[in-house]
Amino acid sequence: MGKHTIRVSELVICLSLFEIGSTTLFFMGSEAKQDAWLAMLIGAFAGLILLILQLSIYSQEPNLDLFQLFRRYTGKYVGSILNFLFVGYFAYETSRNLRDLGEITLLTLLNRTPLWVVSLITILVVANTVRYGYKVFFLMCVILFPGMVVGYIIISILFPATGLLHLEFFYPILENGWMPAFKAAIPEIVSFPFGQVVLFLVFYPHARRAKNLRKAVITVYILTALGLTFLNQLIVLVMGHKLAAFSTLPLLESVQLIRLTEVFERTDALFILLFFLGLGIKMAAFFTGAVIGLERITGIPFKKWVFPMAVVIYGVSFLSPNYTQHIIIGRDITLNMSSPFFQVVLPIILFIMMKIKK
Repeated sequence: MGKHTIRVSELVICLSLFEIGSTTLFFMGSEAKQDAWLAMLIGAFAGLILLILQLSIYSQEPNLDLFQLFRRYTGKYVGSILNFLFVGYFAYETSRNLRDLGEITLLTLLNRTPLWVVSLITILVVANTVRYGYKVFFLMCVILFPGMVVGYIIISILFPATGLLHLEFFYPILENGWMPAFKAAIPEIVSFPFGQVVLFLVFYPHARRAKNLRKAVITVYILTALGLTFLNQLIVLVMGHKLAAFSTLPLLESVQLIRLTEVFERTDALFILLFFLGLGIKMAAFFTGAVIGLERITGIPFKKWVFPMAVVIYGVSFLSPNYTQHIIIGRDITLNMSSPFFQVVLPIILFIMMKIKK
């Protein structure tokens, strides 16, 4: 894989779409109730600190990706173990996104189609995208980006245009103080979606050298975080925090309420399209990170790892017997235990090791 083959603009666009991913599927910070927007901002700020840490790691060794860094600074054997762990983490996140997409497809579109069929078609499409390499994937993100931005802007405008917003649901602010917002944000919102940008330590070295990379990444991260906070709070303003907290697909159910004469009566189809595209991009990004890791560890070209990795991801996506348990495992174990280990603990250790050895 060649170095410096993608533009900074392509990198930050992919990062933005990756952050959006499946985030709009859930009501984030439900424990904070009407203060969910504060929980989102707290989580985004903590994620920003982690992002600055990751960019600091990159700036010290701009020619080395995540896997090469661990190999150099923790040694051959420990580095290989940690790299395998990261490959597993990226593959597992891909499998979770695959299960999300399959379950949502059954709930919204193909309720008579077996889950295994939907998941099989999805993983084949994503694997084929990954097979062409990260450059093609980043270019695809650039093509899809305008449509996704316009789509979410249309949805955001239609809520007030159809009188669905209830500003009284915004109050009272900080009814129970700051603690609920902090508890809702840390570690869950930090782990998902903001801390997941640790994946981009794999891609930064492939960006063309530019002095504005750090500034561009941070700026796009902040804008995306504000956009996600806005969309998340729209759920509260439409449904109220009590109803949103018990809703399976809160933003989708909010969008289904939009009725504007005979022009916009099936806006939910637009949202489902946006959701599928975002989730597909997130899957492809994690999948690409996993196969690049296997290439770094074994020396075997990443293309030869695409099909075996697709089989593993497909199988792991069915570990949970039902969607409810899938969500519970994600919230209780993944977000609170495994994600902080890869997003916080290991990057800090790597940063310290780099400083000591330098």
